Amino acid sequence: MIKQIQKGGILLISLLLNTTVFAANLLVEAESFSQKGGWVIDQQFMDLMGSPYLMAHGMGVPVEDASTTVSFPGTGTYHVYVRTFNWTSPWYDGKGPGKFRLKVGNKRLSTILGDEGNRWMWQYAGTVAINSRETTITLQDLTGFNGRCDAIYFTTGKQDIPPSAPEELAAFRKKAGNRPTLPARTETYDLVVVGGGIAGMCAAATASRNGCKVALINDRPVLGGNNSSEIRVHLGGSIELEPNKGLGRMQREFGHSREGNAQPAENYEDEKKSAFIAGEENVTLFPNYRAVSVKKSGDRIDSIVAQHIETGEEITFTAPLFSDCTGDGTIGYLAGADFHMGRESRDAFGEELAPETADKMTMGASVQWYSVEAGKKTTFPRFRYGVDFNETNVENVTMGEWKWETGMHLDQINDFERIRDYGLLVVYSNWSFLKNELKNNDKYRTRELGWVAYIAGKRESRRLLGDYILKQDDIDKNVFHEDASFTSSWSIDLHFPDPVNSENFPGAEFKAATKHIYIYPYAAPYRCLYSRNVDNLFMAGRNISVTHVALGTVRVMRTTGMMGEVVGMAAALCKKYNTTPRKVYQGHLEELKQMMRQGAGKEGMPDNQKFNESNRLDTPRSLK
Repeated sequence: MIKQIQKGGILLISLLLNTTVFAANLLVEAESFSQKGGWVIDQQFMDLMGSPYLMAHGMGVPVEDASTTVSFPGTGTYHVYVRTFNWTSPWYDGKGPGKFRLKVGNKRLSTILGDEGNRWMWQYAGTVAINSRETTITLQDLTGFNGRCDAIYFTTGKQDIPPSAPEELAAFRKKAGNRPTLPARTETYDLVVVGGGIAGMCAAATASRNGCKVALINDRPVLGGNNSSEIRVHLGGSIELEPNKGLGRMQREFGHSREGNAQPAENYEDEKKSAFIAGEENVTLFPNYRAVSVKKSGDRIDSIVAQHIETGEEITFTAPLFSDCTGDGTIGYLAGADFHMGRESRDAFGEELAPETADKMTMGASVQWYSVEAGKKTTFPRFRYGVDFNETNVENVTMGEWKWETGMHLDQINDFERIRDYGLLVVYSNWSFLKNELKNNDKYRTRELGWVAYIAGKRESRRLLGDYILKQDDIDKNVFHEDASFTSSWSIDLHFPDPVNSENFPGAEFKAATKHIYIYPYAAPYRCLYSRNVDNLFMAGRNISVTHVALGTVRVMRTTGMMGEVVGMAAALCKKYNTTPRKVYQGHLEELKQMMRQGAGKEGMPDNQKFNESNRLDTPRSLK
C-alpha cells in the first residue's frame, strides 16, 4: 500500500512494501516440438486462430507420440492448460473423437484433451510436479482422428489463464516467447513472390531467368500447391498455344508424367518441383514461411512480414515489386487491394451463366481420399459425429476425388477450418458405415484407408481486381485484346452442389457436380494480372482479376503457371525501366509481347504434358 506523509509543506510518499508472489510460467507452442512423431503441422488457419498447430492425422489409427524437451523457470507444482479444439462440435454435441493426453516427464496427466467445448479454448489439464527444470513433454494421441494441440501453458498460478481474444493472444504469444516486436531480420529483393504453387513457381523462375533477384515464400514444406503430394490434383489445361506459344514450355521442366487426382504421392513428383526451383540461381526459397502482414506507403507495398510455421521466426521482405500467388489473395487483402468474393449478378457484367442476383456462393474445397487393398480383413472404428449414413445415402465407393467438395455456401476464408473439417467428417463417417454397417460390404472387408488429405484443395475465394476484369463475353466472343497474354483452353467449369447429394444431405452437401461448357482457346489480357489500386502488386493464380464465371476456365494449374510466366516477364521489365506493372502495359507492351512469344522455358525438354485434355480443343463450344 502507499502511505502519504505531510512534512514541512512537502508531500512525501513512502512505499510500505507487501510481499507479492508472481506466478512462474512457461508457454510451449506445439508446432515447435522437436520430434513431431506422427503428428502433422497444420498452418492453413493461422489467420483465423492465430497459430499453426499439431494434428494427429491417423485416419482412425493413433499416431506416434510427439515430444520435445523444455526448460522450466523453476521447480514446483504447475497448473497445465492446453489450447485445443473439439473439431466435430459444429455437428455433434457430445464428446468429440480428437482425443489425446499430455505426458510431462514420467507422469501422464489423466485428463483427456480435445474432446470437449465448441471453440478453440484453453482446456485445464491438471497439475504436475516439476522436479527437474529440463523436462520432456509428450503428446499422446488416443484415436488417430485429428486431435489438435496449439499450445501448452504451465503456470504456478491456477487463475493465470492465457487470453483467448485474437489480438490479446497474439501479444501474449510474443511476450511469452520472448519474440521481438519487430522482425530482427530483413531481406531485400527485386521481386517477392508469395505462394509456391504452380503460378508462384513459374513467376519466380521466369523473373529469375530475366535478371531479377527473387524471394519465393511458401507456407508448406513442399512446392506445387494443389499439384503437390499433400493435395494431389493433376495439372489441367494446355500449354504452348497461340498467340504466345512460348508460354507454358517451362512446365515441361517439372510437370508430372502421370495424370489423375487422389493417386499415390509419387505420382505428383514433388522432387522435380524442388529441383526446378533449386536450379534457379536468382531465386531464394523460403519454405514453411507464411506471410502475415503488409506495410505500405500510399498506394505501394513497402514490405511484408512472413512467419515460420514451426519456429515462429519473422522476416521482413522489402522489394519494389510483389506478386500475390497465394490463391486467397492474402497479400492483396492485407494491402487493401480491391477484391471480390462470390458470384456477381447477371446484369453486373452481362453474363448468361451468372445468377440473377449476386450471392456469396463459391466453388468449394476438396478433401480427397482413397482406400487400399490390405489382403486381409481390416477394421475401422465406428465414427458417428453428427452426419448419419444409411443404406440409401451412403457413397458406395473406394475413393473420393474432386467431387468430394465442401463449403460452397460458406466463406472460404473465415469458415475454412470448418469447411476442411466437414470434409474429414464425411470421409470418416461414410467409411465407417461401409466397414461396419453396410449389409453387403464384401468389397470393403479387406480394404483400409490409404490416404486422406488434411490440406484441403481450394478452388475459389478472393479475386483481386485489376485494370481489366475478364468476363464471360470475352470468352464467348474470343474478344481480341491488344495485351493478350496467357491462353486458356479449359472449359467453363463451374462447380455447384450435386443435386442428389443435396437431397440426401440438405444444406450439408459434400459433393459437387459440374457442366463443362467447352470453349475456343482465348488469350486473357495482361491487365488482369496486376492490382488496379496497389501500384506494385502483381497476381497470378486463381486470385486474378476475373468474374466468378470466367474463373471457371482460368483456374486450372497449367493455365495459372502461364500467368506466372507473364508476371515474371513483366517484373523484369519493371526492373529494367524502373516502372510499375501498369506502365508496362502503357509503355512497354511490345517488348512484353516479344518475351511472351519467345517464352522462358528451356528448349528440348521432354513432352511430359498431356495436351488436348478430354478433347477440349476439338469440341465446339455449346451452351446447351
